[in-house]
Amino acid sequence: VQLQASGGGLVQPGGSLELSCTASGSIFSGSVMGWYRQAPGKQRELVADITRRDIPNYADSVKGRFTIARDSAKNTVYLQMNSLSPEDTAVYYCNARMYNDYEHFVENYWGKGTQVTVSS
Repeated sequence: VQLQASGGGLVQPGGSLELSCTASGSIFSGSVMGWYRQAPGKQRELVADITRRDIPNYADSVKGRFTIARDSAKNTVYLQMNSLSPEDTAVYYCNARMYNDYEHFVENYWGKGTQVTVSS
């Protein structure tokens, strides 16, 4: 398994969850790491990603509520999700967009999804 995600679950509105995704070392160090989500009947969308230089990028819908971070020592990317609402309910997927030393795209990797359900 190249990307192993964990941390989903059921949470009440206003609650928090943290997702984590561990990648093999060669993939992690060469990749922009990110989280996508797909709600029922909707297309998969970018939630947040973070470059190899730790520059984060967020979808407007999660700015100020979610935080993405990467730990190179653990080859792991985290998504801290606060102030969750039912609209955040979706399957969340870890993603790695791998680039070579010339900043050319090499390959896209996906982890198995993890369900996040926000409900009272």
